[in-house]
Parts: sequence; structure tokens; C-alpha cells
Amino acid sequence: MAHARALRVGGALAACGVLALGCTGGGGGGEGASAPSTPKASRSGSADIGSAGETGTPSGPAVDPARQPGSAAQARALIRKVIADPELFGPDVVPATPYESDPSRWAVLGENCAWQLRKLPKDVLATLTRHFDVPTGGGKGSMRLSATVTVHRTATDAAWEQATMLEEALGCEEQLLRPGERLIGLTSSAFGRGEGGNVDTEDSLLESGRCSSDARGGPYPYLWQQVTLGSVVAAVSACGGPGRSADEVQRLVQEPLARVMVHVQREIGPDAAAATGTPEPESSHGASASGTNGGA
Repeated sequence: MAHARALRVGGALAACGVLALGCTGGGGGGEGASAPSTPKASRSGSADIGSAGETGTPSGPAVDPARQPGSAAQARALIRKVIADPELFGPDVVPATPYESDPSRWAVLGENCAWQLRKLPKDVLATLTRHFDVPTGGGKGSMRLSATVTVHRTATDAAWEQATMLEEALGCEEQLLRPGERLIGLTSSAFGRGEGGNVDTEDSLLESGRCSSDARGGPYPYLWQQVTLGSVVAAVSACGGPGRSADEVQRLVQEPLARVMVHVQREIGPDAAAATGTPEPESSHGASASGTNGGA
């Protein structure tokens, strides 16, 4: 989904209300012919939800409004500073071909549950998706990964993107990324700030299921997570391969995404000095992806 807006390059939730907990449905997408098969990109964001949840309590303002990008040039510069590169995933991850998406486009999920590239909407200052491969090795097949960062004009715009993604997911439990590549059996959940262990971001969306393609086979474990902070939306997705477990897919989504959001916090958080000293997290922000298909 998020890479349905960026790998996905993009999308969820009017029926449940912005960021309701535990909604189910699909959400995934590919960025058209140029996006790899682990798509979902970024459409997220949401206004600060200050209620405390069962596993965490929000602590202070998440962002400094004065430090959020106000122009397309500023947004592009921020994205380049924070978006994941191969090293962020680990030594076995390499750039895919193509490596970066067209920054002037993102994917939209059609009524037929197929992803299509469209021009960026006016509420988006900039977006970028990068695609990665985990090569075959150790008796295991290759994997596909993607990372997307989108900067909206306002935090409210980001929140509406998040809500739209959930809504799309509810109606499309099976999605066509591009000819010959699909997501199946998708389920989604959403956690506002203070819910389900999410104490660092304003929203966290999770989508799990299976991915398959005519070229790579399958189905394999699939996971996508997207989070928001202020006007910034970040997402990571992974499509497994032969011999790849659901736990492995989860690690390659959640840990890099957590590190991306540490970088975002350093750039737009209320205390740059304090944020700079924040240690790298072990896992991603928000709830764990316990919904990942266990049969992977």
C-alpha cells in the first residue's frame, strides 16, 4: 500500500474512522511497471492523537511546526536526508533496478483493485520510493523490499492520506501490483499514538498477507508498515521468497523503518540536540506485526 504509492508508491480508512484500531482489509500496491513487487508506499500521517494506550503513553509534542518543510525543495532535501539506503537494511541488501521511483508520480488503487500511476496531488510537496533486493543465498531465494518517504503540506493532509489507505484496504483484500504480480489475503490494523505500543509516531498502519508473481513464484510472506510524524509519512514493505520466514520479513520491515523515523525526528522534532542523541532502536515504531501470516 504505501508502496502502492511508492514501491508501492501509496493508502486507508474512512469506514473505521481515521486510525481506528484493528480494521481488516488489504492495502498494498505497486507503483506500476517501475515498482518492484513489494510495494506500498507512503500516504500517511495523522493529527496528534494524545490518548494513552495499553502499552505506552505519548510524551510531549512530536514535531516542531517551524521545522517542517514548507516548500517542495525543502521537502525533497528532507527526504534525501532520511530515506533508507541499502546499508540501513543490512550488508546483504542491494539496490534494485530501477532503484528510485519517478518523484513526480505515485500509485493509486483503482476500483478494480489494480494499482495505477498518477500525478502527485496538490497536498504532497514531495515523495520518493527506493527499491531493494535481498539476493539468493544460504539456500534461500531472493526478496523484494521498498522504502518510501512522503512529505505533505500539512499534518492534516498526511492524516487524510492515512485514512484513505485504510479505506482502500478494506475493499481490496487482493490487489494487482502490475501484470503478473499480486498481493493476496491482506489484513490491516492501525494504531494511533498511545495505542498498541506506538509512543513515537502519530500513526502506525500494518498490512500483512502474501505476495506472488509469475516470475518469482509464491505465495510468500508479505508485510508493509507505514507511520507518520507531522507532515512526514514513511513506509517500508517486504515480499519474501523461497525459504524466507515471516519473522525474517518482519525484521526487514520494522527495524529499518524505526531507524528512518529516528532520522525524521532528528530533522523535525522539537529538540534537535536531544534527538541527535537518541539511540538507534531495535524494532520499528508502533505495534509489532503479530498479524503477519504465520504460514510464511
